[in-house]
Amino acid sequence: MAIHLPFAKLSHWHQIAFSAALLERMLPNYQMFSEAADFGNAKVLRNQLDIIWQWLDNSNTVKINSDAQLLKLEAETPDPEAFDSFGVFPALDACMAFSALWQLMQVKPSKKQKTAEIDIDDIQSISRLSHNSVSYYVELLLLEEVEESADEELTITAEQMDEHPLMQWEKDTQNELFDFLKFAAADKRTCKLAKQMSLSEGLSNLGIEIV
Repeated sequence: MAIHLPFAKLSHWHQIAFSAALLERMLPNYQMFSEAADFGNAKVLRNQLDIIWQWLDNSNTVKINSDAQLLKLEAETPDPEAFDSFGVFPALDACMAFSALWQLMQVKPSKKQKTAEIDIDDIQSISRLSHNSVSYYVELLLLEEVEESADEELTITAEQMDEHPLMQWEKDTQNELFDFLKFAAADKRTCKLAKQMSLSEGLSNLGIEIV
């Protein structure tokens, strides 16, 4: 089941912090694919995420050319039709989430903007892409279990998907990040804590060890 959070309650700064924290959990999936498939440069994406954290730390002095960063990202984005491994899909999800985050960075929020007027398309996309990476991986894991059981009548249910530990962890992480950021100050300490929350287990959202 998809994750639906009231993102309009987050300011523009807090939406970017939430998105950056999720990308910390998605980036290792890209790195593993990049090394296995000999495609792309994960350091480019790592540098982009570091730039975003720097902007969050001091948005008044850090100036970013988002269009230039999007061009760099495009060169590192894999074509799923060119690869036959599962890893290309979470890698593509990470790139698409980065693209949505750069678009979010380009938004110029109005101080008088009402909650109902806040555009949440980009942060919703990032939330959904992170969730979809996990959902697709969990489905593959459950399919393997079905094949190993040799029971042709076994099917994968939505309940099984939702109850899988990785799915539960993804939902819990997004909910906890949202609840924390909803009342947190827009400062360096909040960045540090949000990043710590997303990396607390030392694993990507697919359970891949972060090295």
